[in-house]
Amino acid sequence: MPYSSHLQSFMQHYRQRVNLALENHLRLMPAAELKLGEAMHYSLTGDGKRIRPILVYAAGMATGASEKLLDIPACAVEMIHAYSLIHDDLPAMDDDDLRRGRATCHKAFDEATAILAGDALQSLAFEILGDGSTPGLSGEQRLKMITQLATATGARGMTGGQAIDLAAVGNDLSLQQLEAMHSLKTGALIRASALLGGLCNPEISADELAMLDRYAHCIGLCFQIQDDILDVTSDTATLGKTQGSDQKLDKPTYPAILGLDAAGQRAREQHDQAIEHLAPLGEKADTLRWIADYIIERSF
Repeated sequence: MPYSSHLQSFMQHYRQRVNLALENHLRLMPAAELKLGEAMHYSLTGDGKRIRPILVYAAGMATGASEKLLDIPACAVEMIHAYSLIHDDLPAMDDDDLRRGRATCHKAFDEATAILAGDALQSLAFEILGDGSTPGLSGEQRLKMITQLATATGARGMTGGQAIDLAAVGNDLSLQQLEAMHSLKTGALIRASALLGGLCNPEISADELAMLDRYAHCIGLCFQIQDDILDVTSDTATLGKTQGSDQKLDKPTYPAILGLDAAGQRAREQHDQAIEHLAPLGEKADTLRWIADYIIERSF
């Protein structure tokens, strides 16, 4: 059976698993019956790829973590991702009308509700990571995961990258500047996903965490390059979001700086480096390798 069949089964299983866990967390929210709760549910349970939680599961199991301990960080990173998409789509940011094949949160509800839904999802991510009532994760593990996710989310991570992205509109960036921006905006949460999976094993070594970090840094850049390429070559129906939005906003992208062919080559280089970083794990890291293959070959 080819890798794609293995990965398809893995992704389908863990999408279902994390979706069920996300639904369970939302049902416990006091706002579940309010407009705020509806907006949170709408944005969190849309038809997403779930790459980040799937990466939590794959990295955790590759480094010896117990599967049942991975649900909490898998949900946390998807909540942070959903919050970031809600805010990125707002008129003050990218002003997008379409996300995951349907209206963005502020279009389906209103801007104020969208802002609050994003805020609430961000808070919920840290709430579930810090909740000591769930057995299996020590206080030390939880603290490390909270710190890692907070760093990836804030000014030294995703939020800082978005600020650089907004400031770069209409300006020329070098390749080095573009990659520095995307290592924060896109890459930081992808790296955190891999690291949170690894941190679910209390015996994980510093070397193993560093290896996961290097791997995830490469696939984070690969993911963004492929996004930029698809924004040029794909269509709105396939992407589930407005095609050509980066060009419309005059944003610096890999194809704009390098050209399509060279951008594709750059993505392949990052993919190959990611695979090299996994060598010490042997066959245990096959799913991580398949994820890297998926990222560079995906069409949406």
